[in-house]
Amino acid sequence: MADEPRVPKPATDLVAAARRLGAGGEHRLDSAALRAALVDLHEVWLTGTAADLGITESSGFAIVATGGLGRGEMLPHSDLDLLLLHDQMAADTVTAVAEALWYPLWDANIRVDHSVRTVGEALTVASTDLAAAMGLLEARHIAGDPELSTLLIRNARRQWRLGIAGRFPEIVEHTQARWARSGEIAHRAEPDLKNGRGGLRDVQLLTALAAAQLADVHPGAAGASAPVGSLADSQRALLDVRTELHRLSGRGRDTLLAQHADEIGAALRIGDRFDLARALSDAGRTIAYHVDAGLRTAGNALPKRGFAALRRPIRRPLDEGVIEYNGEVMLAREARPQRDPGLVLRVAAASAVTGLPMAAATLNRLADSAPEMRAPWPASALQDLLVVLGTGSSAVSTIEALDRTGLWGRLFPEWGAVRDLPPRDVVHVWTVDRHLAETVAQAGALTTRVSRPDLLVLGALLHDIGKGRGGDHSVIGAELAAQIGTRLGLWPSDIDVLVDMVRYHLLLPDTATRRDLADPVTIAEVANTLGGDLQLLELLHALAEADGLSTGPGVWGDWKATLIGDLVRRTRLALAGEPLPRADPIAERHRALAAADDEVHVELVDGDGPGTYRVTIIAPDRRGVLSRSAGVLALNALRVHSASVSSAHGSAIDTFVVAPHFGRPPAAELLRQQLSLAMAGDVDVLELLRGRAGDGAEHRRESSTRAAVPVNPPTAPPRILWHDGPDADRWLVEVRATDVTGLLAELTAVFERAGADVEWAKVTTLGASVIDVFSIAAPAGADPALRQRLEADLYAVLPAPPPVPAAEPE
Repeated sequence: MADEPRVPKPATDLVAAARRLGAGGEHRLDSAALRAALVDLHEVWLTGTAADLGITESSGFAIVATGGLGRGEMLPHSDLDLLLLHDQMAADTVTAVAEALWYPLWDANIRVDHSVRTVGEALTVASTDLAAAMGLLEARHIAGDPELSTLLIRNARRQWRLGIAGRFPEIVEHTQARWARSGEIAHRAEPDLKNGRGGLRDVQLLTALAAAQLADVHPGAAGASAPVGSLADSQRALLDVRTELHRLSGRGRDTLLAQHADEIGAALRIGDRFDLARALSDAGRTIAYHVDAGLRTAGNALPKRGFAALRRPIRRPLDEGVIEYNGEVMLAREARPQRDPGLVLRVAAASAVTGLPMAAATLNRLADSAPEMRAPWPASALQDLLVVLGTGSSAVSTIEALDRTGLWGRLFPEWGAVRDLPPRDVVHVWTVDRHLAETVAQAGALTTRVSRPDLLVLGALLHDIGKGRGGDHSVIGAELAAQIGTRLGLWPSDIDVLVDMVRYHLLLPDTATRRDLADPVTIAEVANTLGGDLQLLELLHALAEADGLSTGPGVWGDWKATLIGDLVRRTRLALAGEPLPRADPIAERHRALAAADDEVHVELVDGDGPGTYRVTIIAPDRRGVLSRSAGVLALNALRVHSASVSSAHGSAIDTFVVAPHFGRPPAAELLRQQLSLAMAGDVDVLELLRGRAGDGAEHRRESSTRAAVPVNPPTAPPRILWHDGPDADRWLVEVRATDVTGLLAELTAVFERAGADVEWAKVTTLGASVIDVFSIAAPAGADPALRQRLEADLYAVLPAPPPVPAAEPE
């Protein structure tokens, strides 16, 4: 038992010593050395005081540190978190020892978060108080009876492990509430280094999950090629900044105010406030990535309850070498990333389309073993990239996950200059790289407004890629866009358009807000700058809106939208009209087969690029052949990249460029047999497709008990454009929409049910979008309202974004 009477030991010498350690001058300690010295200083004072008070190994008392001292991360103005443990000692003895320990600290104005408890009392509090429970996970013996401290620490960790299943929802709720209050470190002008998303509290959360054996406290150490540091590197960076913030401000601040940024950047030899902001963004985003992955891993590792405990996770195929398992996108067992450069983008596309996160282990494996993509990229890789970019907000999280693990930088080495680059203009709320990703997300909702959605999302991704290099970022960015477009394998004409989009992405907003739009000279200058290209004008109009919406609050509004819209309208009038689409020519051998007999012919040959095939179907030209042909291809998991539909000699001649969802396509004979059955009415391909998509009641009943792989809803509303044909009964119908399985079959079935003949068609899939043009002839004596009914029926089968909930009346 501790001796009496207790004589308080003055703490003024502790304060003075701490002040000397934090002083500047010739012998100034760096941040890490200062933290270590402060830990040693407080331990020496506490152990000395404990000895003076009789708190020895046999006294029945122990001093336990939590918080910063417990972690060994003592900052100049950190609170001192201490727990005085006792072994059922008498109340007056406990009071005397506690007062002798706390009063000197209070008298010296040291902030102390203190408590006095037995081991049982401390564990009882921890069982109901989440903060207390997590605090004990960092507890460390300082002085007194080590067995008493060990008993508490060991049982606190055991209690945490055994109770984590019941506490996990509370952990997630508290974490999300903290993020909502404090924001993200990476995107706050004055970030909260401790409580913000990606801050030091999140590292402590990962430590707590690791203590429950649900996550790795040191996940994914950065490889030699990774552009981001490890979790430990990021934690150290935030600790250094917070240490210097305490030292400079003279207070225990957690929020980095702008007035201190330049001086802290200089003290840490990082640079000015912009360099410091970039370093903080890097650290914060790395920690945020790891904590997201840690929470998912922990949630999946916890035992399920109720009916969920009876269901084993199912591996569902998503793409070649890619599966969904337990709510995450993962590699299939047979996947060989070291021999498959396109696997990275297939994984990313599956994640973006489904909205499911990529498993951290999958990303780490890809980062370790996936080879570089050779230039030019194969068409399938470009297609997967376009799918990612066309998925709206999912594109942001997908790009972020790839970037945090070094994979995005391999695909786009130019990204390094804009990664975590803080904006120089106060109207921007994002770092430059995040702004590019947000612009892609906004552009995803505008893809049906343009004839080239693929170029729109690529332009959104690259429009500010020239920043961070000095000079005019539009000019520099245009040069980089040419380099990137060539590497992606774009056609030279498309590279030219992409370069012009980046070069002139500010042309419309600058002209609309600074020039007289009623002056013909202004309009002529814009038209001449764009070389009379209406397609480029259309793309720049959509890009200007996406760029404005992703910049910051109030940047894009009705005033700016009206001005730019007026400029575009005037410029369009000054340019020549666009030529209408035309049917593709028919190969002579296909004409010969069509003239030879009335049989169904299916030809399957290799396509122009790896993984693609050309399927030509020749069949007697009667209503239903096109929808059934498209349906048979969809049922066999053959994605249509493009199609040309024509007829000759009384036969339909339909050529499709397809890519199998998995492996190789089925034999041509099998496709022919299936189409023959469909044409004979023995198989209803549309009904089978709808059943797979979940439209049937039976499938809905199954889905209520067995979850299916989710698919993100479209972000862009469908759009139908009508162009006059050669006479009043012929029209060109252009359909722009988000691609879904079986869409071509559904669209053509609408025409067929209405009795309209599809004379020819051109189908193009660009990433997640389709541009389909149909030349249709109305049936003889058609109702004048046929066009309106066709449009309504087409919209009924086209995928559309979910309706926006109506605002509740105040």
